[in-house]
Amino acid sequence: MKVTLLGTGTSTGVPSIGCECETCTSDDPRDKRLRVSLLVEHDGQTVLVDTSSDFRQQALRVGLKHLDAVLVTHCHADHIFGLDDIRPLNFRHGALGVYANERAWVDIRRIFKYVFEPSHFGGGLPQVVAHTVVNGAPFCLSRDLTVTPLEVIHGRLPVVAYRFNDFAYATDLSEIPPATLEGLRDLDALVLDCLRIKPHPTHLTLESALAYVERLRPRRTYLTHITHDIKHARDSRLLPDGVEWAYDGLELQL
Repeated sequence: MKVTLLGTGTSTGVPSIGCECETCTSDDPRDKRLRVSLLVEHDGQTVLVDTSSDFRQQALRVGLKHLDAVLVTHCHADHIFGLDDIRPLNFRHGALGVYANERAWVDIRRIFKYVFEPSHFGGGLPQVVAHTVVNGAPFCLSRDLTVTPLEVIHGRLPVVAYRFNDFAYATDLSEIPPATLEGLRDLDALVLDCLRIKPHPTHLTLESALAYVERLRPRRTYLTHITHDIKHARDSRLLPDGVEWAYDGLELQL
């Protein structure tokens, strides 16, 4: 399995508009963070997690030619507003399966009302085949690629983390319920939310993220959804063995 982190930044991206802090003015490419998104390639399948606000730029940067599925974690703007940019892939390969939980589908149909209302005319439309995922109910995208949706809590909002065989992606969360903790054990790699060092009401921060890593003990962990409070080189010293700050373009082989 190959996993590519397309974006590892918070909702504003890094650098942040108008900011002249040490991270935003850094010339280290690991401090340039698009909005969070992830690509999984395995067993002939290419799967995108979240169509971020920067999806078009991310797709062009990695030379994306084809997708088999899109998985949605939740419908905040930085995670879903790139959905319209799947259209060029539709032109070449037809409708694309999009997977989300029931709550997210309510928001997707509201935000992208024009996609789902047959009265719309003029301009191209994303071609979407809607699939509803259920917490804890695995499904297969191929013979050797099993996906398990697992509920985590983002402030008060239930959000979907996804496990792919022995890899898991859990972004935008402040709490992992006990049942999901069990579903995240025995991982080769975990990509986990970690907004910053200072406390935050709806995201994991360094202390809470490392506490979950200690409980789950994946073989390796990469922290994502990072603000400009974190400077990659400077703050890597804060991390224990087996834990790293993620960065845009990072490729994992599992």
